[in-house]
Formats: sequence, C-alpha cells, structure tokens
Amino acid sequence: MLKHPLPRLDKDLELRNLLLPYCRLNYGEIWKDEKSGHKIICGDCTNFSIVEKLFENKKAKLAIQDPPYNFIAFQTFSEEEFCNWSQLWIDNTYNFLDENASLYIWLGAEQKNFFQPLSGFIKLMSKTNFKSKSFITLRNQRGYGTQKNWMSIRQELFYFVKGNPVFNIEAEYTDIPKVLNGYYKIVNENITNNFQRSKSKFIRAGNVWIDIQQVFYRMEENVNGCYAQKPLKAIERIIKASSNEKDIVIDFFSHSGTTLLASEKLNRICYAMDIEPIYCEITIRRLENFRESHKTGWQNSNPFYKEISLDYRLKTYLKNKYKIEY
Repeated sequence: MLKHPLPRLDKDLELRNLLLPYCRLNYGEIWKDEKSGHKIICGDCTNFSIVEKLFENKKAKLAIQDPPYNFIAFQTFSEEEFCNWSQLWIDNTYNFLDENASLYIWLGAEQKNFFQPLSGFIKLMSKTNFKSKSFITLRNQRGYGTQKNWMSIRQELFYFVKGNPVFNIEAEYTDIPKVLNGYYKIVNENITNNFQRSKSKFIRAGNVWIDIQQVFYRMEENVNGCYAQKPLKAIERIIKASSNEKDIVIDFFSHSGTTLLASEKLNRICYAMDIEPIYCEITIRRLENFRESHKTGWQNSNPFYKEISLDYRLKTYLKNKYKIEY
C-alpha cells in the first residue's frame, strides 16, 4: 500500500488547481537545464510557433510521442476529430526532425469500438512523408479483464522513419537467455542452428516485447498522479536503438517525464513539451529527484510531497476526499 499516494490529476481538477501555484511554468514558458541541455516548454504541440520556440533552429534525431489517445479519442473526440488533431502534431514532428530521423508513436485500440483509432491513424500516416518500419507490441504484465472477452494485455507502438536514420541493433537484445536450438540453416555445406550463427547469447526483442514490466505501484519508477506512464525500460530501448549520444530526442506529451529521464540516463538531450503546467513540473521534478537520490520515481510518495505536507488546504482536501493523511 502506498504511503503517500497522489490521485490521478487528470480526473481531479480541484486538486490540480491547488497544486498549480507550485508549478514553475506557465503557458509558453521554457525551463532550460544548464547541466545537460534538456528543455521543457509548456505549450500546445499543434501550435507551430510554440514548437519553433522550443527548438531554436535545431533538429532532433528521434521523436517518441505518446498522445492521450484513450481520453481524447474515445471520450472527447470522434476518430475523425482525433486524426485531424493528430495531423497537426505529426506535421510539427516532421518539420523539426532531422532529414534522417525516427518516430515512435504509442497508440491504443478500443476493442469495443472497432479498434479506434487504429484504422484512421494508419490511413493518416500513409499520407505523410514518413515511412512505416514496424508495428511493435508491448506485453503488459497486467491488463483489464472480463469474463466475456480476451483480457487486454498489449500496447501498440508504431515505428516510422524519415530518410535513413541510425538503428543500433545491439539495443534490441534482451536479458532473456537463449534456451532452445532452432532456426536451422545450411552455411558452407554444414547445417547450423541459431546458437552457432548468432552473435549474442540472448534473444532479440523483435517487435513483440515480453520482457518489460508495466509500471505499477510497487515499482520505484512509479509517478503518482500520472495515468499514462510508460515503462522506463521501453523508452530506453527505443532511445538506444534509434539515436546516438548527444542527439536530441523530442517528446510532445511529456506527462510523467519518462523520455526526459531516459535521455538523461543515456546521455541524450531531451526537448519535452506538455500543455499542462502540472506535468511539466512533474517532468522537471523527476529529473531533479533522479539527480539527487538516483531514484527513478516516487514508489511510496509523490512529486509534491513536501508542498502537501506544508499546505493546510492541500492536506485537508486529500484527507476529506480520499482519506489520505499527511
């Protein structure tokens, strides 16, 4: 049980408003990290001038985008509206990527509504200048179950490229050892198996990732208050495979700050963005907390623990509504 949990901030606007005074960025403002060169802007990723302000004539080698597809596509927008909105940030992504760069997009599929927005989104991407490369499945260690359907334990990840970007194949090897012979092939008139031909003792992840634990409350990297956090190991794998050290990595939907944290660990420069000041602040605090404590999240606490402990209104609100004691 979490000692000091923070309820989902997207579902509690009153709590969000109580925390806003503790956020450093207002809309259009940029936080710059003097140590590693990371930057975070609070703004709308569909607004070209806001994105341009973040980049200052620089280009990125890798984009990792995790748009809020479940909330936007299935509760607020229709599939068509979601795709029209996506077209804007996809265009901005393309414009600020290097001529040889990679794009990864996390996207869900609504089982009860003809797997929206997958079909419309794929059609949208086919009309861009990006080239499709792979459709990756991340296997969740948990999922939402039902007695009348298959339990959903997958997350979809699209891989596109612009030009001919780097792909570091060594990043694809997992920590799962090879245990079976197989994949026989004749080489120099001799029958060989995959153990004899392979350069590694471990299996490759391929485009079905079964070795990554989905974030949940028992993991150190958990960021209380966020609702769409991706596993740090998954983002690290993407960054290792599709960028080199000192490259710029961009994330228009920073949320819990995982892309920036992974970039920090792997010696990349992250340009992050979020339209919500509170998620920009969480991103900044996650980096600061990592540098100070070497912890990747707040397993038994939350990013605003100190402020809540000293703020009577916040303490009273959490106690009355959620029975959380500080």
